[in-house]
Amino acid sequence: MKYKIIHETEYVFSSEVFLEPHFLRFKPKITPHAELLSFQLHLSIPPTGFKELVDAENNLIHIYWFEGLHKTLSIKSESMVLVHEHNPFDFIIYPSDSFKLPVTYAESLKSLLQTALKVEEISKPLIEYGEKILRESDSNTIEFITNLTRKIHADFIVESRPEGFPFKADKTFRLKKASCRDLSWMQIQLLRQLGIATRFVSGYYYVSIDNPEFELHAWIEVYLPGAGWIGFDPSNGIMTGSSHIVISTSTISENTMPVTGSIRGSATSTLSSNLFIELIE
Repeated sequence: MKYKIIHETEYVFSSEVFLEPHFLRFKPKITPHAELLSFQLHLSIPPTGFKELVDAENNLIHIYWFEGLHKTLSIKSESMVLVHEHNPFDFIIYPSDSFKLPVTYAESLKSLLQTALKVEEISKPLIEYGEKILRESDSNTIEFITNLTRKIHADFIVESRPEGFPFKADKTFRLKKASCRDLSWMQIQLLRQLGIATRFVSGYYYVSIDNPEFELHAWIEVYLPGAGWIGFDPSNGIMTGSSHIVISTSTISENTMPVTGSIRGSATSTLSSNLFIELIE
């Protein structure tokens, strides 16, 4: 399947500001199942300079720096991505002792996954929520993660929240409604409590419905011995497939934001965005 993606972002400032260097994360990742056929970035302000770089977590980032004072910054990214059909269950877990929880990571691998195993304190009711699903899944690793993903989808209302960092896991659990990134961060914390290395994913998700309203989407990936990083989408209760297009991944959600940067000046700002995804073939 070939997707055409146009993502527009605009910042409007209440007065002129100086833009410090800005980091942009819009370029889709090349994966075993996705080819990037074309990519372009357009900025309303001609930059003084720019560079494409690979960060510490192997994400592609564009850094731009500017001169002068400005009241607006508009960013438009255009991508063409070819995604191949694939079976999300087409993997093995090896060694086989990780079929059952807890997952066993080799010491050398565990050191590399340290930040993906870092836990935050969560409440007893949330822990019990995960433990109940664990018991019902007979501690089977894949069955548990799949059932947890489906259960979150069934028990929580997904709502749009275009701005802001993910809620703390306990807040999401208490509200029972949240954005895709809130649900993803809550699931990450539950899985890490059980010693499963998990990271946050930012990207695009295509749905074939009349008059869709697309937004930047979030889901998770877990690292399983022998299988590598495997994606799960709690907002939709599914494993990720050919409708999911990855932009960036990180053990820290803030490191996947599409735009990061600061300004010099006392202005306030408003943000607007528009996302268009078209299935070409």
